[in-house]
Amino acid sequence: MPDESLPLVLHTRVVTGFGGGPDKTILNSPRYLRERGYRSVCAYMHPPEDVGFEAVIKRGERAGALVLSVPDRGALDWGVVRQLRDYCRAQGVAIWHGHDYKSNALGLWLRRSCPMKLVSTVHGWGVQDTRRTRLYYAIDRFCLKRYDQVICVSEDLYRKCESFGVKPHRLSLVANAIDLDEFRRLPDHARTPECITVGALGRLSAEKGFHHLIRAVAELVRAGVQCRLVIGGEGAERRHLEQLIEDLGCEESVQLLGQVHDVVGFFSGLDFFVLSSIREGLPNVVLEAMAMQVPVVATRIAGVPHLIEHQVHGWLVEPDSMEALKAGIAALLGSRDLQRDLVANARERIESHYSFAARMDKIAAIYDKF
Repeated sequence: MPDESLPLVLHTRVVTGFGGGPDKTILNSPRYLRERGYRSVCAYMHPPEDVGFEAVIKRGERAGALVLSVPDRGALDWGVVRQLRDYCRAQGVAIWHGHDYKSNALGLWLRRSCPMKLVSTVHGWGVQDTRRTRLYYAIDRFCLKRYDQVICVSEDLYRKCESFGVKPHRLSLVANAIDLDEFRRLPDHARTPECITVGALGRLSAEKGFHHLIRAVAELVRAGVQCRLVIGGEGAERRHLEQLIEDLGCEESVQLLGQVHDVVGFFSGLDFFVLSSIREGLPNVVLEAMAMQVPVVATRIAGVPHLIEHQVHGWLVEPDSMEALKAGIAALLGSRDLQRDLVANARERIESHYSFAARMDKIAAIYDKF
């Protein structure tokens, strides 16, 4: 069957800067979907002057994904509606696959004039409780109840969607996954024993809990532990985190790296990976660290306890607590045997349950329902 005759899936998402975890899944999807009978394009709404969006385009090129740029000047930019409507009509989009509240709202609106099925992946909701975020959440609830299929990346998100009225026959649980060939421990990897490197990776935003992690590492260093913290990523909290580092006087032991382009290289330089998030779905970065056989300390949130059994695949701690993070890092520091067992079990867990190819089989099966 010629490629152009395959049904077209349009992934849609709002993005600022360099993007985030969901973009790994979105941009990797097209090449897998082609093998399963679907064409796909990744449409990104972004601020017109956002120089960081160029990084999303380059990530798409590396993944073999076609990225459609949709300049977005705000909530009432009808140019966005027109561009996406015209694209859906001209290209004959068969499936609209939204990845956030605005994409979901646009899909619902555009279906009135474009005959297409609606699918959404729920990646999670932010931690900040403001009038604006409550409005966004209300819009998302309204839309998701009217979508043909809703995919949740963790069990808690699945239950949440059930609770506000998404019908069970329209709801699926499909966990995040990764390309196992890409995330593999380098054979010549060696870490420096003199100073332990603790790492974290993600958007610099409040729900990531990096302020707790910085305080935890600062206290460990003051207690005489030879360790340092490197945090990769950019975001709105950068200035606050920089001020916190200065206030704590830990500039020599804590470093904000900015955007990390070589993620495999980043993980290869770590002795431990820490997920300090207060709220998440199922973070790709934890899957990647486990696949790279880096010992993981993670907060007990959302889909994480389903992924990691405590003291079997990693070390779980309570969220929103500096003390819990400090204790978790200290616990792993104290046992190399435990570290060795955890990383072996973690890699096996990812290989057996979280391959990207298996995930895309499930996504294609959902599309096939139409």
